[in-house]
Amino acid sequence: LFLHQTGSNNPTGLNSDADKVTFHPYFSYKDLFGFILMLIGLASVALFSPNLLGDPDNFTPANPLVTPPHIKPEW
Repeated sequence: LFLHQTGSNNPTGLNSDADKVTFHPYFSYKDLFGFILMLIGLASVALFSPNLLGDPDNFTPANPLVTPPHIKPEW
């Protein structure tokens, strides 16, 4: 399976047999390598530093005796 079929139109009229690259070994392995690299990167962030992209307000300890200022009583 090639990216360009034999006899495809070539506007320059030159022989393009040397420009053909087989699809399966080259592009399949290239895409697989990129997928594995991204998976390793995301897994390392998720496993080794899960709080890296978190909101800083989530690290403030809660005080059950104080109501947040944006909550007002209805009376």
